[in-house]
Amino acid sequence: MCEELGDEQMMFDYIEEAGDTGLCLVFGEGNPGCSEKEIGYIKKMIALSAGELEPKLERLVSMEGSSMNPELKKWLLQRKKILKNLIKGASAGSDEL
Repeated sequence: MCEELGDEQMMFDYIEEAGDTGLCLVFGEGNPGCSEKEIGYIKKMIALSAGELEPKLERLVSMEGSSMNPELKKWLLQRKKILKNLIKGASAGSDEL
């Protein structure tokens, strides 16, 4: 493993952030790869339409430059990824109609 990224968790965090991807599968059966916190957020947001999700995503994007501790920044990025996936899913579902 490379020296710059340190431990394995830092490497995963970097890949997820740089690739704008994540291990959490929003639409997978049982949400594989998701933490309990992410699953709770998915359950709360999945009932909303793309139009209702977009302002929530915009709010998170506007918060990205704010000063926050690393744990809060990680949670912000996780929620952002979840919302992007939910918006894509909601848009794909409405295209099929």
